[in-house]
Amino acid sequence: MGILDIFRKKPYPPAKKQEIERMIDQLIRIGQKEDFLSERSGGAFNAQCRHIGAREIGQRLADIGGFELMELALTRVRKRLGMNLAAHLSYAWTDIQHWVP
Repeated sequence: MGILDIFRKKPYPPAKKQEIERMIDQLIRIGQKEDFLSERSGGAFNAQCRHIGAREIGQRLADIGGFELMELALTRVRKRLGMNLAAHLSYAWTDIQHWVP
């Protein structure tokens, strides 16, 4: 986090901070344990082979703070898990709030 990040307006209401942090932590756990994409549907993955829980979190993030909050979460995932898994999350979020990977 840079010095300017302290002054940047967050794309969510302060009352939602704990919920957002929990969701981002959950995304990181999903990425570490299961990935966001699969070669086969079923279980935690929908018919398009995207992680159902990650999509639900993406939708909730979009409902709270729109595209900007989704970008913030994706940046945090990228910092913790790297470019590959962040790209997988981006593809898993396709069509949430017009998200395009």
